[in-house]
Amino acid sequence: MSDPNAPQSQDALPPIQILIIPVTSFQQNCSLVWSPETKKGAVVDPGGDVPLILKAIEEHGVDVEKIVLTHGHIDHVGGAADLAEALKVPVEGPHEADRVLIERVKDQARQFGLSDVKPVEPDRWLVEGDTMEMAGRSFEVFHCPGHAPGHVVFFDRELRLAISGDVLFAGSVGRTDLPGGDHDTLIASIKTKLLPLGDDVSFLPGHGPASTIGRERENNPFLR
Repeated sequence: MSDPNAPQSQDALPPIQILIIPVTSFQQNCSLVWSPETKKGAVVDPGGDVPLILKAIEEHGVDVEKIVLTHGHIDHVGGAADLAEALKVPVEGPHEADRVLIERVKDQARQFGLSDVKPVEPDRWLVEGDTMEMAGRSFEVFHCPGHAPGHVVFFDRELRLAISGDVLFAGSVGRTDLPGGDHDTLIASIKTKLLPLGDDVSFLPGHGPASTIGRERENNPFLR
């Protein structure tokens, strides 16, 4: 994950660039992902603060082709409907097991004292084994329930990069005390889907700093 502001020669362009845009009081890692060669990209998990996201898109000159969702919690989907309407782009993900969460996003918003949040209807629900194109790259889709029933993780096998949402964090794992959460299911998702990807894989979580599978396998207290 390179610095999007760093100067690059035409011959040294990285295959992908990711700008983290922390949004709302949840400080959720909304991600602007794009190809530095074509400037085509996507927004992952626009949880809110849509004007801030639109400003980043404009500043970096990204041609956003889609919005991508890892799961249906308010801090990840709260701004999806408004952003999709503003950009006139489709929404892909999560797994349809999160349909109820997304349909009840207004109820989620009220629980946290938020208002003016609209439910979004994904144009494409994702399932295990799908591929999802983003920023000119092909990402494999893994269904990883536990934090949310329909949570998905995106993995670029060539770049050894995963976008993990709220499944796995640096030093922690996703909370499971929300509706549809289950701790044993979450740990099984991590151990059967993410850890086998390899210790060299870097992952970008939905909150906090990036890490690697190897670092978490060794140090994460929830995985010991």
